[in-house]
Amino acid sequence: MTISINLCFHGIGTCRQEREPGEAEYWIAEDLFLRVLDTVADRPQVRLSFDDGNRSDIEIGFPALSERGLSADFFVLAGRLDDPKSLDPGELKTLHAAGMRIGSHGWKHVPWQRLEHEQAQREFIDARTALREASGAPIEDAAAPLGRYDRASLGALRRAGYRTVFTSDRFRARSDAWLQPRYSLTARDTIESVTRMLDHSGIREGRNRLASIVKRWR
Repeated sequence: MTISINLCFHGIGTCRQEREPGEAEYWIAEDLFLRVLDTVADRPQVRLSFDDGNRSDIEIGFPALSERGLSADFFVLAGRLDDPKSLDPGELKTLHAAGMRIGSHGWKHVPWQRLEHEQAQREFIDARTALREASGAPIEDAAAPLGRYDRASLGALRRAGYRTVFTSDRFRARSDAWLQPRYSLTARDTIESVTRMLDHSGIREGRNRLASIVKRWR
């Protein structure tokens, strides 16, 4: 069994204006971001991703990945394609042309729990269509906003045909698993804490795995 370690970034640099409470906590300093890339460059079991589609993805993230020969998944919010602080269709096409993977983060950055039918249609179907048209890329993977999901949303994602769904459950994953937990980096992280994520597992990971199972049956 092959194990993957999924690391997730949200914003790089300084969050100058939060679009929702607590957003700044998930932005990390550029120098830490670059050190993380250097640390994982020779670790093929690490998979990188970016959530929310912030402009720092293209301004800082993409050049740094390209310089190191790395690739990543970019999970974009379809409802922000015309937001000047977010990636636009031309930039999504640039990422796709360079071999980066484009995925769906839904439409509005709302939790994927207890969604009404119309909400699920917009988050899982309409968002994928809009992102496919914007990027010219197949949208085969999704990432749950805020790390929140339940059994109903996972069932809807399976029926919609998503290849893989990424979460924020903070434990290692089987490489072939449909549900892929990730470690989200935050402003509190250091290169030492990231190295611990990469090199160690323990009681806390076991608890996170159990919590993920509970979510799937709510």
